[in-house]
Amino acid sequence: MRHSRLATKDAESAAIEARGLTKHFGNVRAVDGIDLDVPRGMIFGILGPNGAGKTTLLRMLATLLPPDAGSAKVLGYDLAASPHEVRGSIAMTGQFASLDEDLTGRENLILLARLWGFRGQAAKSRAGDLLNAFDLADASAKQVKDYSGGMRRRLDIAASLVVTPGVLFLDEPTTGLDPKARKSVWRMIRSLAEAGVTILLTTQYLEEADQLAARIAVIDHGKKIAEGTSRELKAATGSGFLHLNLVETGRLGEAKRLLEEKVGGNVQRSAEGTTLSIMVDTPQKANRALAALIDADIELADFSMGAPSLDEVFFALTGQSTEPRLSPERSDGWSRNRLPR
Repeated sequence: MRHSRLATKDAESAAIEARGLTKHFGNVRAVDGIDLDVPRGMIFGILGPNGAGKTTLLRMLATLLPPDAGSAKVLGYDLAASPHEVRGSIAMTGQFASLDEDLTGRENLILLARLWGFRGQAAKSRAGDLLNAFDLADASAKQVKDYSGGMRRRLDIAASLVVTPGVLFLDEPTTGLDPKARKSVWRMIRSLAEAGVTILLTTQYLEEADQLAARIAVIDHGKKIAEGTSRELKAATGSGFLHLNLVETGRLGEAKRLLEEKVGGNVQRSAEGTTLSIMVDTPQKANRALAALIDADIELADFSMGAPSLDEVFFALTGQSTEPRLSPERSDGWSRNRLPR
């Protein structure tokens, strides 16, 4: 991807610097004084529950929404003072494909290349390069309405890269994709970062942040409540987790009550409803909990102790249950290994 219009105003500055970014919608403070520092070439993840302010934050950084307070620079350009320079240095892929479904994949990319100033054969060559890079060459002559979800998502991201940006904003890039398609998009995102593109992504998949992001910011009710590497966030809980699977699922409620009584805190239940997990800060508490279950004749299929998952870190940081939250952004529910949008 050689055709680049990277902004290089200050090669030593961070790709993204934000201080106190704030945005209101009526009485709702969607983004509440967020600070960010994203080094160049990093994949930086933004996690948060439904309505936390993730998409609003991205839209401000992409100059699509004006902040009500605070300031930010993207590749050294101030959002307020130099919005045109910011827009010339970034690309953004939203949650839904922005493609013409009646055109073929190749025709979509050629059209966008021409809009970016490529002429004649150069536009066709750029489209061909992108189709090859995103493993879409065999489908290039199909109308986009006949693409699978994974193919449409890859083409949508390819369309954002007709001119290689300095910063790429990805808003939930793999929502709705099957595991195979998701991993394909992950490989593509990693390759872009290796080529020097800074990537700021929001995601509803906790595993995605764990796999991709060098640093992660956790946002809740518009505020940044934690930031660090995946390992740092897991270590910040200062505890391990006891995981239990019961032989009789009909006794899950009783087991949950005993665990909370003996350990303290709240039990998390897996989306399938078969696994219970609770944070424990000492082995003695885990032993007491297991002894209580044995005394109650609650038979365990298996149990384990281990470091918290990113799901469990999020629960420990926010205290969020798995109930959907209404918001000015979206109002979707939870599902396994992912946050609501």
